[in-house]
Amino acid sequence: MKSQDVRKQFLDFFKSNGHLIVPSAPIVLKDDPTLMFNNSGMAQFKEFFLGNGTPKSPRIADTQKCLRVSGKHNDLEDVGFDTYHHTMFEMLGNWSFGDYFKKEAINWAWQLLTEVYKIPKENLYVSVFEGSKEDNVPFDQEAWDIWKTLIDEDRIILGNKKDNFWEMGDQGPCGPCSEIHVDLRPEAEKALVTGKSLVNNDHPQVVEIWNNVFMEFNRKADGSLEKLPAQHVDTGMGFERLCMALQGKTSNYDTDVFTPLIEKVEQITGLKYTSDEVKNISEEQSKTNIAIRVVVDHVRAVAFAIADGQLPSNTGAGYVIRRILRRAIRYGFTFLNTKEPFINKLVEVLANQMGEFFPEIKSQQQLVNNVIREEEASFLRTLEQGLQLLENVVAETSGKEVSGAKVFELYDTFGFPKDLTALILKEKGFSYNEAEFEVELQKQKTRSRAASEVSTEDWNVLIPGNVETFVGYDKTENEVKITRIRKVDSKKDGILYQIVLDNTPFYPEGGGQVGDKGTLVSANETIEIIDTKKENNLILHFAKQLPENVEAGFVAKVNTDLRTSTSKNHSATHLMHLALRNILGTHVEQKGSLVNPNYLRFDFSHFSKVSDEEIKQVEAFVNAQIEAQLQLVEHRNIPIQEALDKGAMALFGEKYGDNVRMIEFGESRELCGGIHVKNTADIWHFKIISEGAVAAGIRRIEAITGDAVKNFYLNQENTLAEIKETLKNPQDILKSVASLQDDNAKLKKQVEQLLKEKVGSLKTELEKDFQEVNGVNFLAKQVDLSMASTKDLAQALGSSKPDSFVFLASVEDGQPNIHCYITKELVASKGLNSNAVIKELGKYIEGNGGGQPFFASGKGKNANGIAEALAHAVEFIQ
Repeated sequence: MKSQDVRKQFLDFFKSNGHLIVPSAPIVLKDDPTLMFNNSGMAQFKEFFLGNGTPKSPRIADTQKCLRVSGKHNDLEDVGFDTYHHTMFEMLGNWSFGDYFKKEAINWAWQLLTEVYKIPKENLYVSVFEGSKEDNVPFDQEAWDIWKTLIDEDRIILGNKKDNFWEMGDQGPCGPCSEIHVDLRPEAEKALVTGKSLVNNDHPQVVEIWNNVFMEFNRKADGSLEKLPAQHVDTGMGFERLCMALQGKTSNYDTDVFTPLIEKVEQITGLKYTSDEVKNISEEQSKTNIAIRVVVDHVRAVAFAIADGQLPSNTGAGYVIRRILRRAIRYGFTFLNTKEPFINKLVEVLANQMGEFFPEIKSQQQLVNNVIREEEASFLRTLEQGLQLLENVVAETSGKEVSGAKVFELYDTFGFPKDLTALILKEKGFSYNEAEFEVELQKQKTRSRAASEVSTEDWNVLIPGNVETFVGYDKTENEVKITRIRKVDSKKDGILYQIVLDNTPFYPEGGGQVGDKGTLVSANETIEIIDTKKENNLILHFAKQLPENVEAGFVAKVNTDLRTSTSKNHSATHLMHLALRNILGTHVEQKGSLVNPNYLRFDFSHFSKVSDEEIKQVEAFVNAQIEAQLQLVEHRNIPIQEALDKGAMALFGEKYGDNVRMIEFGESRELCGGIHVKNTADIWHFKIISEGAVAAGIRRIEAITGDAVKNFYLNQENTLAEIKETLKNPQDILKSVASLQDDNAKLKKQVEQLLKEKVGSLKTELEKDFQEVNGVNFLAKQVDLSMASTKDLAQALGSSKPDSFVFLASVEDGQPNIHCYITKELVASKGLNSNAVIKELGKYIEGNGGGQPFFASGKGKNANGIAEALAHAVEFIQ
């Protein structure tokens, strides 16, 4: 059975049983501060389990793109070494929100597996929760009794809290679960060892394929459990493992989920992948297999993350994506002998394979390809740099063990992998101190953990059952009541309080727009709101203190100065998006934005630098829309298809509901939940202040509006006035500046001529100071020249005599520099090397450098060390 059919049959089965089929949410979570990525099927439904929202249907089924490489669920280092761990994977799931419970979930699971997919019943085992005295949760007798009607009791296993009690996190919805495991071993092995004994023991052919979670409890901050107001079902079936079972394979990588990608890698590298079913393979082949598994797994995770709007970067979710891709690149570099970008060539295969069900990978194919190719080229350059740095570390090491701290520095600062370092050191007869490396790694982890550590108390609910309302599109001030509060303590921000109101004019951070600030005012006090965010469908108002009387009535007041400036920038962003598509082409798509009171930032897909002329055209286009005084046309809560039919732009990587809000200014139509001006005239003026590259095929523009533009031009005017004053207030500034440039060019030529004469004069003088040492014409001197001129002099002196060794030093702007010239005959006959000379003598000036065997240069920090460096130069020829 092909993988596409496996997916389709799952969805068709649950559709026939009254489930609404919904699309996968983006793999990257943009509006959930507690998660970077969707790491499970239930992540997009958290608000329903928590009772903060109402689902489209009480029964839902889907396949969700998941990523597990950070936090509690971290599988990254396992990927490639076994045949069933993945970074990105699909989770097939069926959900009940207060509707059916254990009986239906278990019976449907059994029916689908044994009757639709026709997995032999004798290959299946199930587990139920044995209970927990610690949590006062009894043995799951109900699940046991249901399973008894479907399967022999000797195939039902009792599972402990670790295996059979599923939790969303340290706090939140949780409950007992019932897993289904499949035994894929050959009959001969089954006869020797029962599959029951191998369940949950990391056997590669006895694996869990489905987990039915029965959400009954809420885990509180103190660790205790309380009953949820409704019972829910949350199930997850690993798509890749299911395909393995249905296609008669013993490895996920032998299924058609991965074989097209593997075949492409084989074609590119000329190496062959060996199926997991082949026994007694060589160590070399095993390394090749692992590397290919790493590459084909990781490209899926990276490609879908980029398609959903997350570019590789050095922080946050972007850093995780970059780390996954770099792991794939280095496995290719080390074990597949790929020294040029190649992973990007797999994107086309992936798009053809999965584009029908996940259209985003097809539509974003070119962008994904470009970004991955550029990241590969960049990291391959980093690897080359790391190899050079490692050479330096080895050269400075006495003995055969390199410092673990140095290896960690290469890893942490330059991204040079420790296993690659170990491999290269081994080839050179060296090792490194692993204990030292681990000490440094743990220090870094501790620092990182401490910086992000957050403890969150339980909600104190003041008004139960309240449905919160956002009124901020129409009001900036409103009478409110506090419905719930909780305390949050983080290392980064200290103690803060999150406040939820019955209705609020405060806009929560989202869609690129920052959250509102303002105040809560009662008869007796004023509480400052320093930020507003959304989490699990609740609007959270952040404050450094709580009101003395939380049950009092308040007036919520948005800071209208900040709100107004932000709205100008947000509306200008929409106008600029339209301008870019009109001027650069319809290939332009938004790839990220930031809208705050001070400026706007807009990332978009485009293949080249935006020229100065194009920037002027964009500015002119936007300012024309501002001058046209276009009225805001706001369509609230309209069906998404109607909005799209009207020409609204939907952004890839965003999660939209059935009903949406559309913002319209003339020809600009976008789906947007943000705050906007009522008329484009309110923006006043638009000015681009920078344009540059973010990644391959992605450009970034930063721009300002309103008062920020006024201040910009005021600063320009002040700067111009200062320039005029400096130039003694000429009538024609441009003519005066041009005259200065001409004078400067003439002076430069004169200085260059004088320097040439000085170098020539010094050369004649210093030629007399050569000494013969062991048949070598030797010279070591300090001169009073710039670094560039000292370099020229060293080369001129070295070329003036045969068999010469010249070492010169000088000081420029307080920094010492050194240069070594050795004639090519000496390099060949005596094995001398200018590079080695500079590295050794550079220690005396606290510097380093390098170059060719016949000429090298270096810079340092300690000019007092020059004399010692000069004194030791002769030792290289003695």
